[in-house]
Amino acid sequence: GIIFGAGEAGIIAQEAIKRDSKILFNTVAFLDDDPKKEGKNIDGKRIYKGLDDLEKLVNQFGITELIIAVRHLTVQRTNEIIDECLRLKISVSIVPPVDQWINGGLTAGAIREVKIEDLLSREQIILDNPRIHEDIQGKVILVTGAAGSIGSELCRQICHYEPKLLILFDIAESALYDVEQEFKENHPSCPIKIVLGDVRNKKKVKEIFKAYKPQVVFHAAAYKHVPMMEKYPEEAIHSNVLGTKILADISVLAKVDKFVFVSTDKAVNPTNVMGASKRAAEMYVQALNEYLEQNHKSYHTKFITTRFGNVLGSNGSVIPLFKKQIQHGGPITVTHPEITRYFMTIPEACQLVLEAGIMGEGGEIYIFDMGEPIKIHDLAKKMIQLSGKKVDEDVKIVFSGLREGEKLYEELLNDFETVKITHHPKIKIAQVPPSSYHKIDGQIELFMELINKNSENELVSQLKVIVPEFISNSSRFEVLDRLN
Repeated sequence: GIIFGAGEAGIIAQEAIKRDSKILFNTVAFLDDDPKKEGKNIDGKRIYKGLDDLEKLVNQFGITELIIAVRHLTVQRTNEIIDECLRLKISVSIVPPVDQWINGGLTAGAIREVKIEDLLSREQIILDNPRIHEDIQGKVILVTGAAGSIGSELCRQICHYEPKLLILFDIAESALYDVEQEFKENHPSCPIKIVLGDVRNKKKVKEIFKAYKPQVVFHAAAYKHVPMMEKYPEEAIHSNVLGTKILADISVLAKVDKFVFVSTDKAVNPTNVMGASKRAAEMYVQALNEYLEQNHKSYHTKFITTRFGNVLGSNGSVIPLFKKQIQHGGPITVTHPEITRYFMTIPEACQLVLEAGIMGEGGEIYIFDMGEPIKIHDLAKKMIQLSGKKVDEDVKIVFSGLREGEKLYEELLNDFETVKITHHPKIKIAQVPPSSYHKIDGQIELFMELINKNSENELVSQLKVIVPEFISNSSRFEVLDRLN
């Protein structure tokens, strides 16, 4: 085997491997990007520069494995090393960051396989904004959808900022129970209140606001699966639009300071019911914010929207699905050879939501720099290779066709939105003119009647009236676009 990294981490990795008699890894050489180290020795093994000699060394020593042991390696360089190893058909493992070492020491067992998350071409955003602390410390915070992937991580991060009370509100009892157990164990000093209930239930929402008087609301509860919402549009509209309206209206009456609405890049030029329902909700909270600014100048709830793309490892995202498919020997199903998506990690998305919530003065739609979009086909190929298998020989990739409402490329801005920069390079503001409050309020009220009528075509048509840029794609609702 060979170790990439002849600095401190490389030396520690070499010692950990030597200590562990069970590890069958015999280091024959080191590689390092620092030209000053070239030609020197560690432990009697020579250091070579970068990847220049890797192919020669593989042939000379019959190397089958490489360990990456570098403290701060860019995502781009990690990708280059891994691509070269995959080309030479040698397996790669990685030394985890120092904060994941057990009791401050590295054991050989902690050296792990490279995960696809290590490679998703973007540098992690790290925020350390003292204002977040000021804004949350000593306050009552309500998070809806608190048992979901974004909601639960928001709660974990909010805990660090010492809220007076954190209310975890969700409709999924099992997931909520799991989060409650986790918080009791990992954050015992954080005062939490677990509330089981539905954002669509006005009476329940009013009771929560009356009992706990939240000052800041993070609204992450939503239905998000595109094909599922295409099948059940009334559920998407009921939860995502009416649920948001109920929560927003009650927040105003309860004099909440800030209301941060978690939206999605699928709300931009939506091609599906889910995205359009989130866009309608964005429009409602923006219009409400403008109405309050004009009519209640002295004090009012500030409404702020945040929009981002797919989060890695969230419930129902593509990576856990591909992992399962690889374990079963394939095939991996990719909907279309050209489909691309933006990715970011859950903690990163939540940091940005908190940051935007603090920056927001009301009425903004914040969009996050999602890095470069990634081709899902490339992602699938790389995941197969990382698991030590061959594409098309061991695991096949099949194209299953775009699902209902799916689009090839997500966008972060629609055609009439422009961008304003902020103090944070990764956060921009989409400049979207708000709609008239009375108009959109009336349009959304209509949904209540239509839901009771049970005509999904009328419901979706009404959604298209509110969100004129919503043009259905590979969906049975395309017929409605022809009618207009």
